[in-house]
Amino acid sequence: PVAIHLARRALVHAIARAHQNRLAQLYEHMRDAGDFSPDAKSAGRRALRNACLRYLTADDDEAAAGLADAHYRSADNMTDMIAGLAALTRMESPLRDTAFTHFHDRFKKDALVLDKWMSLQAGSPLPDTVTAVRELMKHPAFDIKNPNRVRALVGAFSVNHLRFHKDDGSGYQLVGEVIRTLDAMNPQVAARMAGAFESWRRYDPARQGLMRAELKAINSLSGISPNLFEVTGKMLG
Repeated sequence: PVAIHLARRALVHAIARAHQNRLAQLYEHMRDAGDFSPDAKSAGRRALRNACLRYLTADDDEAAAGLADAHYRSADNMTDMIAGLAALTRMESPLRDTAFTHFHDRFKKDALVLDKWMSLQAGSPLPDTVTAVRELMKHPAFDIKNPNRVRALVGAFSVNHLRFHKDDGSGYQLVGEVIRTLDAMNPQVAARMAGAFESWRRYDPARQGLMRAELKAINSLSGISPNLFEVTGKMLG
């Protein structure tokens, strides 16, 4: 997972360096001067502009944070707001924290929008993402009894290839704990979430051992539901 992450980041940096001027020109050219429109042409312009933003902020430094923050602050639609936050979520910058706080305060009464807010943070490549997800599980917006909230936060974290597969096993432990808690409340959701461990044989021996140990802990859960027992048993078999 670390090698894949580093290779992808190196590729993004190489493209950004090679095409910096053209990307900057496109970014400005695709800026909509008028009011927001949901038509296909406008959506395409936003998509291209947001793709340019990813490369223009590739350095993840304070200058990149400034551009991502300006993109977020100037947005008049959710697509552009999320693009700005998605760039910031990679960065260790005060601007990241203030933007996420601003977004939360603006949309705190809209549960579906806060799902996006949680998912972005759960998908962050920053080293403390496991801790951040645990803290978000204490947030009033999160409810472990609500499948949408669980998918938005823990589900999003489980597909964070870098941090779910953190070499100390803390990502596996987090998702395993949630699965064991969920099984008594919603065995169907718990069984689906266990799918995060399905590909455990594809990883290096150390990670295989950690994932298999977590699967065994889930499979031996006292009072385990038939759904979860079957799913984890097949993975271990």
